[in-house]
Amino acid sequence: MKTFSATPADIDKKWILIDAEGVVLGRLASIVATRLRGKHKATFTPHMDMGDNVIIINADKIQLTGKKRTDKVHYWHTGYPGGIKSRTAGQILEGKHPERLVAKAVQRMLPGGPLSREQLRNLRVYAGSEHPHEAQQPEVLDVKSMNPKNAREG
Repeated sequence: MKTFSATPADIDKKWILIDAEGVVLGRLASIVATRLRGKHKATFTPHMDMGDNVIIINADKIQLTGKKRTDKVHYWHTGYPGGIKSRTAGQILEGKHPERLVAKAVQRMLPGGPLSREQLRNLRVYAGSEHPHEAQQPEVLDVKSMNPKNAREG
């Protein structure tokens, strides 16, 4: 028995559409990270980009458990002295780019490195329900029905 190692000819990428409305952020991010890496496939090879292309719609309607909407703080630094800035998760969701909260959660669930950055390019996140990828005929993945804990009422 030999260990299977995928080559670029063996890779079959699909397009997956996920509706994030009412889905818990962390649970969605872990499922999407698994799909981006390709770990759901029997032919998974750690050093190859085997994952699917994932489209997430309704990112502005994502749910957070507990008091994370008000207590979870995201920090960044401008590069200037005293330039630390912060926003809560709720402020990001109500702001101009709520899709960045979902994209960042998925990014942080991937291992760091050049391959993960390449796999992250296969993620497309949209705040509304419209997306420009109808020509790819994406398969719908219903994350809510996978586990009752994945969904939460707002």
